Amino acid sequence: MRSPENKTKPPVPIDELDHRTLIGGEFWKKLQPYAHVDESLFLDHSWQARNSIANIEKLQAVLSGLVSSEFLDDAKRGVQRSSMSLRISPYLISLIDWDNPYADPLRRQFIPVASSLLRDHPKLTMDPLSELVDSPVLGLTHRYADKALFLALDSCPVYCRFCTRSYSVGNNTKTVDKIQLHVNPERWNQAFSYIESRPELEDIVVSGGDVYQLKPAQITAIGDRLLDMKYVRRIRFATKGPAVMPQKVLTDLPWRDALTRIVEKGRKLRKEVALHTHFNHPNEITAITEEAMGQLMERGVTIRNQSVLLRGVNDSSATMISLMKRLSYINVRPYYIYLHDLVKGVEDLRTPLDTALRITKELRGVTAGFNTPTFVVDAPGGGGKRDVHTFEFYDHDTGISVFTSPAVTAGAHHLYFDPLHSLSPEVRQRWENPKEQDVMINDALSKARISPPRSRAEKQRGLPPGGPMTPGDVLVRGDHSTDPELWR
Repeated sequence: MRSPENKTKPPVPIDELDHRTLIGGEFWKKLQPYAHVDESLFLDHSWQARNSIANIEKLQAVLSGLVSSEFLDDAKRGVQRSSMSLRISPYLISLIDWDNPYADPLRRQFIPVASSLLRDHPKLTMDPLSELVDSPVLGLTHRYADKALFLALDSCPVYCRFCTRSYSVGNNTKTVDKIQLHVNPERWNQAFSYIESRPELEDIVVSGGDVYQLKPAQITAIGDRLLDMKYVRRIRFATKGPAVMPQKVLTDLPWRDALTRIVEKGRKLRKEVALHTHFNHPNEITAITEEAMGQLMERGVTIRNQSVLLRGVNDSSATMISLMKRLSYINVRPYYIYLHDLVKGVEDLRTPLDTALRITKELRGVTAGFNTPTFVVDAPGGGGKRDVHTFEFYDHDTGISVFTSPAVTAGAHHLYFDPLHSLSPEVRQRWENPKEQDVMINDALSKARISPPRSRAEKQRGLPPGGPMTPGDVLVRGDHSTDPELWR
């Protein structure tokens, strides 16, 4: 009998294990403004918060001598046109490659430059997910049957350019007057009373804004109130903090202890309390991050990550694989990768659906399934999260994809639109014409084999469904309706 052939896999090249090599040491000292900051001060969360850059003048002062005057002027004009306030921590500033700032993936997320901004797709909105439509009380969104989103506050340790809640998060800008969701006990009580009145609610996401900005007593108050509700089984505290200011976990001991107590209380009640965070690029993960996440793991805190697919940041398989493996290495579980929401002002960061389809295929099998994220579209108009490959129809030429969400919005159809920059010049020209927009949308809906419901006129006359499909026939929830009255 022949002996079996040796099937031993060859060793992995050492350069494929670079996800284990994390930046350490006093890397911040390469920047002149932080050259004399010692480690104990740099690790102080309160120092990071006090010295965060919140206006263009301070940014120019910190970057003076590091970048050209042309870049500084470009950034100034970008900030003036942004829908989000400027706030970026010294930690993040220190991780940006200022020798090549235009290409740096961290700079692209937090500091806009006017020269890179692109014209918005005509179907973008300020509330693309229709969170306000599904809000029974201010600051609470109830869309899924058993889950609610509680927006506890409207501030963050840093502000992302691409924030899907640019309608409320941060200060007013020259382009957006924000809905105020400040910490308010009366508003909180209204939200909690609603949750208590709905026994189907088992899963509560506490977000904002960012729970990093909550005081320890507020973390305790929210956690205790929710855990004491009989039917609530799961709580998720959402924060970008570990990606932009991991120092808080290390040095804000009262905040860390408050979170730990709620996690432990939940475990004793056989309820799950987890931390959901938001890393987008492997360069955001340092030795400081590893230590912070390690301390939370020692305390039994489950940490999951949700990323956003961003052009020029993480829209390559190599970058996404590196991010996935680096997160896994520091015991943060990759959970979701979102296709960029249809939010105004950041068209330069959006990718087509095709990009997500390609990367999700190439990621599968790189590591264990439980450390492999799911790529999703948060269906515009309130359809909730849909796997990117579950579209009913996708027109690669016009960039229109059609999704349905039977468990959330039965009978509704949700449209996602690829960015204009990914389309041909001829199709971009068609998007300039409202009548052509209707033609393209109606064609996509027809090819998705959606049966047209009765039109308003048919309903008024008591007629059954039928006749040719028109833009007014197929209704989509929220701002993405094909009802002509809402499209214009």
